[in-house]
Amino acid sequence: MARKYLIETFGCQMNVHDSERMAGLLEQAGFEATGDAADADVVVINTCSVRERAEEKLYTRLGELRELASESGHDRIVAVAGCVAQQEGESILRRAPGVANVIIGTQALRRLPILVAQAAEKTGAGAILDLDPYEDVTFPLGVTRRSDPVKAYVTIIEGCNEFCSFCVVPYTRGHERMRPKADILAEVREAAAGGRREVQLLGQIVNHYVAPDDPRCDFPALIEAIHDIEGVDRIRFASPHPRHVTRRFLDCMARLPKLCRHLHLPVQSGSTRILEAMRRRHTREDYLDLVNGIRERLPDVALSTDMIVGFPGESEADFEDTLSLTTTVGYHSMFSFKYSPRPNTLADQRLSDDVPEEVKTRRIMTLQALQREIQSRLNAEMIGREVEVLVDAASRRRVTELSGRTSTNVVVNLPGPPEWIGRTLPVRVERAGPHSVWGQPCR
Repeated sequence: MARKYLIETFGCQMNVHDSERMAGLLEQAGFEATGDAADADVVVINTCSVRERAEEKLYTRLGELRELASESGHDRIVAVAGCVAQQEGESILRRAPGVANVIIGTQALRRLPILVAQAAEKTGAGAILDLDPYEDVTFPLGVTRRSDPVKAYVTIIEGCNEFCSFCVVPYTRGHERMRPKADILAEVREAAAGGRREVQLLGQIVNHYVAPDDPRCDFPALIEAIHDIEGVDRIRFASPHPRHVTRRFLDCMARLPKLCRHLHLPVQSGSTRILEAMRRRHTREDYLDLVNGIRERLPDVALSTDMIVGFPGESEADFEDTLSLTTTVGYHSMFSFKYSPRPNTLADQRLSDDVPEEVKTRRIMTLQALQREIQSRLNAEMIGREVEVLVDAASRRRVTELSGRTSTNVVVNLPGPPEWIGRTLPVRVERAGPHSVWGQPCR
């Protein structure tokens, strides 16, 4: 019987794509997927350290796997991958002894099958650690086992050189490294040939891309090349940095119909004073000027953002600046978080986490309530309109419904058969809520 594996994924789109890559590697090595940890010969926990209590989630899960092993008597290999593995390293062995067999860093994923095989041979020996960063960001074409039938994640950049004071990414993903243009285009062609209608380009600062094998190819030029690939209907990307949004990119966005009318533009705070402490390298005024320029050039574009409340030193006046900026911009969606210190970051080393937890909670609830009001209004404005929807899944609300997204990234629920998944359909919006709308196919 084939050996079985289970990958449990926490975190961002890049972590999801890393899990797709590890799944492909394990299947190439002869493993089969399972959804049950009790049935797995290998369990991979792919971790994220960006959010609060990420480490505790890992140790809780390792404790559960220890209990499962004692109850079942099944000798499985447990591998810890991702950002927490890179960040914690050997301390995982001290806090959860006897559970993890492999601890693999963010840049060593290609070695997973080898490390699993070595761990299987080392009966009773210590865990294997592979935390050295790999400078080479290439990945074998065709190995990735894509989990989504409609869209494909394609990494174009690994690491980050920005060193925002709150962010752990430069310490867990390493410095910025670009994948060759030729490799990216080959992967997009392979995904399109496999029926993926949408491509999502990934990178910590995705719009800072310059091809190492073609210095003339910047981010807009890469998008232009992908736009010409047959079978690709939509192109998305995450996550850009506001200071790398150029006029050339906006012209590209206005000109290319496959490039989705959605721009994620992380701001993190509405206060210039806090932005400076965050090392974001833009002021409130800079950001609003950029938004105004985008709206003039692309009036139909939908903006989304990331926001942190309770950053060290944030006053009520700073928080009011965040609320007013949110109202002024009118985001279509927002990822918002309470600040929590991340290991090794500049904020953790140099700033005191001085905003009380109850204040952070009040502020995040106030911000999220405001954002719900804005989203409800913007979605309500869609009622009666006909929109193009790429159907990508069965709806989680009702078994007779499908779900998809507009070019502006609005979730649309609609009635229809599963055979429509992967098609782009015209839908007339009839109802709206803060997080999605509902409509009827026009034909």
